[in-house]
Amino acid sequence: MGRVFEKRKHTMFARFAKMAKTFTRIGKDIAMAVKAGGPHPETNARLRICIQNGRAANMPKANIDAAIKRASDKDVSNYEEAIYEGYAPHGVPVLVECTTDNPTRTVANVRMYFTRNGGTLGTNGSVSFMFDRKALFKISSVGLNREETEFELIDFGAEEFTWDDENSDLIIQTPFAEFGNMQKGLEDKKIEIKETSKVFIPSTFKELTDEQEAEVLTMIEKMEDDDDIVAVYHNAR
Repeated sequence: MGRVFEKRKHTMFARFAKMAKTFTRIGKDIAMAVKAGGPHPETNARLRICIQNGRAANMPKANIDAAIKRASDKDVSNYEEAIYEGYAPHGVPVLVECTTDNPTRTVANVRMYFTRNGGTLGTNGSVSFMFDRKALFKISSVGLNREETEFELIDFGAEEFTWDDENSDLIIQTPFAEFGNMQKGLEDKKIEIKETSKVFIPSTFKELTDEQEAEVLTMIEKMEDDDDIVAVYHNAR
């Protein structure tokens, strides 16, 4: 009974830790959106997306409102986005996406994660050419005609569609440059955006043994625990 309780407790803490990190990331996104376009979502498209992502992550409305209010304060920290490149063990290319108010601290930590786990921090452009940046939009698929919807959304930059019948969702993939076009197109059509994300997709994949994969994942897990790091992308499988 004690072991079962300990396992449940560990799972619960892990879930709350992941939720807290998600809320922190969304809070930073809100801060950057407000700094760039003001605190009013009706006139700030970037902020609207942040709020939608907060709702999708079950972030309480009070937390979202508080993040907007904090970001409106002139004395609040300024966050900036940064992407670091390098190689994990066994030559696996890695992109580390960060949002930070202290780039000096962040790059030092990222370098540490690479070097202490058998990897190396590279220079700008050293591995990014192996990835394509994409934007993903999740909307409800309820009531949508597949053929008509795909035909209409191609005009706004859609290049791939994933119909998730189990959850009644449609995932739309666009080139990163078409993010604004797709957002505007969906809003003009009164289609609610449930969630968005910007991701890096590898153009090729590197096959690893189970042992090699475990070494790579060890480094990535340490990076993902860092509050400054938003996401880690690689091509191992």
